[in-house]
Amino acid sequence: MAASSPPPPSPPPAKRPKMSSSSDPEPDAEPTSPSAAGQPRCPRYKRRKVAILLGYCGAGYQGMQKNPGARTIEGDLEEALYQAGAVPEADRAAPRRYDWARAARTDKGVSAAAQVVSGRFYVDPPGFIDRLNAQLAQQIRAYGYVRVTNSFSAKKFCDRRRYLYLLPVFALDPSAHPDREAVMASMGSGTELTKCLECSERGRKVPGVMGREGKLLSPAENAPLEGAVVNSHGESGAAQCDPPISNTNVHGELGSSSDEKLDLPVSGDGTEAGNAGLGSNGVGDAVPSADADPSAGNDENKLEATATELKVQGVDFDKSNGEEKPPAKSAFSYTDEVKERFNRILKYYIGTHNFHNFTTRTKAEDPAAKRFIISFAADRVVSLDGIDFVRCEVVGQSFMLHQIRKMIGLAVTVMRNCAPESIYDVAFRKDVNLNVPTAPEVGLYLDECMFTSYNKKWKDTHEAVSMDPYCEDAERFKVKYIFPHIAAMEHKEGAVALWLHSLNHRNYPDFRYMETAGAEAKVGTEVAAGAETNVGADVATGAEANVGAEVAAGAETKVGADVDSIEEVQLPGDNK
Repeated sequence: MAASSPPPPSPPPAKRPKMSSSSDPEPDAEPTSPSAAGQPRCPRYKRRKVAILLGYCGAGYQGMQKNPGARTIEGDLEEALYQAGAVPEADRAAPRRYDWARAARTDKGVSAAAQVVSGRFYVDPPGFIDRLNAQLAQQIRAYGYVRVTNSFSAKKFCDRRRYLYLLPVFALDPSAHPDREAVMASMGSGTELTKCLECSERGRKVPGVMGREGKLLSPAENAPLEGAVVNSHGESGAAQCDPPISNTNVHGELGSSSDEKLDLPVSGDGTEAGNAGLGSNGVGDAVPSADADPSAGNDENKLEATATELKVQGVDFDKSNGEEKPPAKSAFSYTDEVKERFNRILKYYIGTHNFHNFTTRTKAEDPAAKRFIISFAADRVVSLDGIDFVRCEVVGQSFMLHQIRKMIGLAVTVMRNCAPESIYDVAFRKDVNLNVPTAPEVGLYLDECMFTSYNKKWKDTHEAVSMDPYCEDAERFKVKYIFPHIAAMEHKEGAVALWLHSLNHRNYPDFRYMETAGAEAKVGTEVAAGAETNVGADVATGAEANVGAEVAAGAETKVGADVDSIEEVQLPGDNK
């Protein structure tokens, strides 16, 4: 009996059609159908993976990254996304649930002209960017958004970041805003530096290096120390920092309320608590005259000697009440010579180095300390509200906390001759720890985040993540918010000017050590790279022959007598 044939297979069930990925809300919205109560159902929209391009001014914010208890850009942005309907109630304050990512984390007070964030948001309803900006502060503006792949991450897919630091030109002038050590060292040299009349001379202290942080001095601590110098107010300073000059303080001032002390209390951010009593420009509102201090006006002979010294530093006491002459405007400018030297210093950072000395919380052994800097140059000068700024542009794959500000800080220190250029010979070594100055945050801003590899890979199916369509918006934002903030901080608070006073050997003792240690390390590196071989060759080909000639001539005794000077005799060959 023949076997029966199997029944034909039944057709597969019809698949549910996929929802369109178009940005048009109609295809993704569920059809409106009458509900049980006869009310039309509201359309439901699908989430889209997008990259949002925005800019912000960092004034008043504790940086980009969300931090509990602090006002941050990310915190305000997350709340605005919820208020704009891009994030549902269930995902509010839970950024991981909608794949939140940022292209760069900026420090406290740092701005951004082109930041990029990504995530899954409800962006189908028209007017998403307008609704988002309506929920944000005026100093945070979203330019637009771009549809991206489901795997896109603003942090992981960003190839390079470009930052700009606007540095006042006067910061590169060694004679502008000098520290008291520089003023005293210049006396009698023919190129005397005048004491700084434009801002407070106190500068900043480095926690852990000197002074006491956040602690008021007791009466016993305020007493003059043995061997200390007492100024006209009875204030004392360390003898090694304050050489005695008649009856004046270290700047040659008489009766000034802005005398420096080594043990002034400082606030948590490193600025002196004493600055709270100063005006907005960092200068005391009222400077008492010599007559107001009984300890300063009793010795006529000392006053005459003091007046002679102070005229050298720009103070004329022939005027009534000891009024100070306004300082002459510096003729320093960003000439080709200065530009060449500054760019030569910035080139030390280019390449892959261990930047553990240019950040915090990262050890030298940590692989994360190695970073790659693509370019670093300062070729242009821009003028903002009457102040000339050098435009320092740095491009790198990624940056660590405070890294750019510390790179600028050390470069300025070398330009002002507070540290030798040889310091870069050891600055990137894992076995050397340097206390590197941190430049103020106000001049730094993120200029662009680049996604070159992503755009090249997905150019046929997705729109490029680029600032090109929003260049004009970004420029308008910089002109309206970022640039005025940078200029205002320098005019009103002297952010960079005050910082310059801290660049001295007292706050950074490593600078003084590096004057000799840096040069020795450089010589040692050259020797390790092959100097021994050259010296060995010279000895083999010349020194032995010379000694042999002397021995053959019967000069064994002479060689023994001149053994201490044989090196000088046998090294002329090095001058070939």
